[in-house]
This record gives sequence, C-alpha cells and structure tokens, in this order.
Amino acid sequence: MTVGAQTLERAAEVPAYRCHRVEVLRTTRLSPSFLRVTFGGEELSGFADKGFDQRIKVILPLPGGGITPLGDGDDWYQRWRALPEELRNPIRTYTARAVRPGSRELDVDFVLHGETGPASRWATHVSPGDRVVVVGPNAAHPGPVGGQEWAPPAGAAHLLLAGDETAVPAIATIVESLPGSVRATALLEVPEAADALPLDVRPGVNVTWLPREGARHGDLLIPAVRDVLSTLVAPDGTVAEAPLEDVDVDEEILWEVPESPEPSGSSASSNGGGLYAWLAGEAGMVKLLRRHLVQEAGIDRSSVAFMGYWRLGRSESA
Repeated sequence: MTVGAQTLERAAEVPAYRCHRVEVLRTTRLSPSFLRVTFGGEELSGFADKGFDQRIKVILPLPGGGITPLGDGDDWYQRWRALPEELRNPIRTYTARAVRPGSRELDVDFVLHGETGPASRWATHVSPGDRVVVVGPNAAHPGPVGGQEWAPPAGAAHLLLAGDETAVPAIATIVESLPGSVRATALLEVPEAADALPLDVRPGVNVTWLPREGARHGDLLIPAVRDVLSTLVAPDGTVAEAPLEDVDVDEEILWEVPESPEPSGSSASSNGGGLYAWLAGEAGMVKLLRRHLVQEAGIDRSSVAFMGYWRLGRSESA
C-alpha cells in the first residue's frame, strides 16, 4: 500500500469532526449584543485550530439540562435525526473565535437577542459549570476538515468583507489574521454603537462599524458596500457573464462559495484589480448584495462568497 493510500484510509477512519464535551469556564460581556463564552475540557486538546471562519456546532442542553449522547463518530447528525423529538437537543452554528488547545479552551462569541431562540436564551442565563457539546474539527484527522469558506485567490489586490452581527465573529477572526501586506475593507453592521468591538488589525485593514440604532437589517450595510465598490471597481461597463439565477431565501439556503479561487494573474484581475468579496448575514440582505456585486458591478462569481447565515422571521435548522 502506498503512503497516499494509507493517508486516505486513515482519513476515512478518523472523523473530520467530532463531539467535544465541554463546560463553561467563564463569560465576558463584550458589548450590549455580544457575549464571549469560554469553554474548557480535556477533550479540547484534540480540537483543531483552523482559524479564519471555522464553523462549529454547539449542542445546547434540553430544557431540563440534559445532553443526549450522540457518540464520537462522524455520524452524530444522523444519530440526532433518529432521536425522538423530545430528546433532540437544540443545535446552532457558530464560529470558533479563538482556540487554545494547550490550555484546553475555546472561545465562542454569542449574539444576544433576548429570549427569542434557544441559543440566545441559553447565553443570556449561562453560568460557569454549564455543560454543552461542541462539534468541531478533529486534530487527529489527517486531511482537510471543511467548514471554512474564506479562500481568497493569491493575487487578490483588495479584500472586501461585509456582514451583520452574526458574521462579526468570523470577520473579526479573519481580519485579525491578515498579513500587513494585504489591503482589506471590513464593513460590520451591528445593533448599536456600543457593539463596535476593538480589533487587532494591521495597517492596510480598514474596519468600519455601522450601528443600526433601530434601522432595518441592511439599511446601512448595503449602501456602504456599494460605496466601497464604487471606489474599487472601474466604471467600464463590465457586466456579469451570465444571468444570475434567483434564490428564494424563504425556501432555500443562499450559500455560494467559489469551488476553486482564481489564481494570481487570472481573470480575477479584471474585478477591480483582483477584488475578492466575502459577505454573510441575514439571507435577504445577502441576496441583495449578491445581485449588486454580480449583476450590477460585474464582479466575477469566482471572486465572491455569499452566505445567508439566517433569515428574518425564521429559526435556524440544525
């Protein structure tokens, strides 16, 4: 058996994701809308620190406080689906804000919006010692684990990141990881001015906070993205190469990520000198931004990532 075959066989045997049983060590109120929960536990020694916008699942307690066991394999979701409804723990998707395997710690930033959902309700009342299960990347897995959409081409001359409060943890982690040679613009729409968080970014990375203060979702972010694009994309009459199919965000998930980013020196250079855009948040807002970037501004779809994290009036499904 060749080394490559052995690696593939091992990758098939070791799940890319696994359930990590953790407890709350401490909480930090970052702002009126953001709460950082620091989880700890011996199982986090095997949690892979992938950085950027690494998605994880948080399995929350049932109303009585219990967590139904789902095993350690990659079939945890199938096991969850097979459970009676009364034994299915709520599951929500988050970003790993910081991972410290050496000290067995994981930071997750929660958006607080009252008692309107199981995650916000749990975070509102959380206390040290509370237990959850975090489904995250397995450090023992030898291959890629997925769960990341941040993949700009090497030749991108400017990076544009935009999102609402649900995208703040991912965007914050990304911009704090960018090298000093990269020019980037981050636009973050949040509920109020006090939600503007201090970020450790290098020169060349410009972060703008857009507090809604009662305005509708997207009322500030959409025009801000258009303003930035007007300075980055030359008005040369460029149009999208093909019609943009519609997505019914009330029935479908809006999630478009380039399969293989354009390399340096490719056609991406026609998009504002190599613009790469990463946009996430409320699906209706992201849909409007998608239309503007691709149809109106003529940005090549291989240079943009659009992710509808949630939809107004609808709860997240696991």
